[in-house]
Amino acid sequence: MRNSLRLMAAASMLAFGAGAASAQVSDDVVRIGVLADMSGIYSDLSGKGAVEAVKMAAEDFGGTVLGKKIDVVFADHLNKADVGAAKAREWFDTGGVDLINDLANSGVARAVAAVAKEKKRHIIVNGASNMGITNELCSPYAIHYAYDAYSLAHGTGKAVVEQGGMTWFFLTVDFAFGIGLEEQVSSVVRANGGRVAGAARHPLATTDFSSYILQAQASKAEIIGVASTGADAVNAIRAAAEFGATKNQKLAALLLWIEDVHALGLPAAQGLLLTNAWYWDMNDETRAFAKRFNERVGKMPNMAQAADYSSTMMYLNAVKAAGTDDADAVSKKMREMTVSDMFTKEGKVRVDGRFVHDMYLWQVKTPGESKGPWDYLKQVSTIPAEQAFQPLSQSKCDLVKK
Repeated sequence: MRNSLRLMAAASMLAFGAGAASAQVSDDVVRIGVLADMSGIYSDLSGKGAVEAVKMAAEDFGGTVLGKKIDVVFADHLNKADVGAAKAREWFDTGGVDLINDLANSGVARAVAAVAKEKKRHIIVNGASNMGITNELCSPYAIHYAYDAYSLAHGTGKAVVEQGGMTWFFLTVDFAFGIGLEEQVSSVVRANGGRVAGAARHPLATTDFSSYILQAQASKAEIIGVASTGADAVNAIRAAAEFGATKNQKLAALLLWIEDVHALGLPAAQGLLLTNAWYWDMNDETRAFAKRFNERVGKMPNMAQAADYSSTMMYLNAVKAAGTDDADAVSKKMREMTVSDMFTKEGKVRVDGRFVHDMYLWQVKTPGESKGPWDYLKQVSTIPAEQAFQPLSQSKCDLVKK
C-alpha cells in the first residue's frame, strides 16, 4: 500500500512537472515570423531566400524546442514602413509570433523596432543597415545582427579614402538606409581629410539615373559613392558606365551584394570593393551551408540570408537555455551567449543589441580570376569585430551606461 502511494505521488509530481514545463512556452509553440521583401526591389536579397534560411535553421534545430513545435510564418512588408509595423503589431497581438527576423529595408526595420519595444517581443534585423536599431530605437528586444551603416562606411568607405579617393559625390536612395549610409561615409571621408562635394537623392526603385549621373559628373568629384543597393545600385552603376562617368571618376558601391555582382556581370563589376559580413566560399562550413541553400533556392546565399539562419539558431538556443520563450529571459540568454558557427566565430550581442563580429573587405574578381558560377569575390582584408562596429562610447542607446 505504502509503495503504491509513493508511486502515485511520484506520478503526480511528474505530471505537475510536465505541466509546468509546457507552461513555459506561450501558446505551446515557438513561432518565428520572417518579415521580408517578397515581391519588390529587394526580393532577391531577402524574399524567398530569407524564408528558406529561417526554415533551414528550424529544421536543423530538430523542429522543436523545449518539446514544442517551431513554426515559421512569413509576410511581405512591401517596402512600406506602415505595412511592416501593422504586420508586426498583428503578429505580436494575435499571431503568437515570438520573433520577427530579416527585416530588409531600413524604414521598415525602424518602424518594427518601435513596435517590438512597445510590445516587448523580439526582432532580429539582418537585411537593413540603419544605425537607429542600436541607438535611439534600441531595446532589450531588438538585435542588429549582420551588418550596419557604420561597418560599411568603415570598410568600403575607409578603404577607398586610403587609396586616395578624397573628394566624393553621393548617389543616394532617399530613405533611411541611403541617408544613413551617406552620413556615415561622409563622416569617414571628412575624418580622413577628404571632402564631400554633394549628393543627388533619388526615389526607391529608380530606373532612369541620367539626371543624377550628370550631377555627379558636374561635381568633378573623384569618387561617386553609390549609397543604394539591389536594383537601384545595379542601375546606377550601369548608368555611370553608359554616360562615361567611369572614364574620369571611380565608383564606390557602399552596399553591394553577391546578387548585384551576378546581375552586373564580372566585366562591369570587376575591381569594385565591397564590405560584407560573409561570403559563401570562405571555408568548408560556408560552402556546405551554401550548397544546401542553393538546392532549395537556386542561387548562393548572401550575408543577410546566412545571418537569418545563424540568428535563428542563436534565438532557439537561447530559448532552450532559458527554459522558456519569455522575452526578457531569452533576451538575457542571448546577451550571455557566444556564437561560433558557419556565419562567424566568437560573435556576441552587446547591451545595445549590436551583434559584433568580424567584417570583411572584398574585391570583385576579373572574369579571368573566376572559376565558375557565383565565384565572384576575393578577400582583401579582415576588419576585426572591435573595429567593425560603432563603439559603445558613441552609442545613443539608453541601455548603455555612460
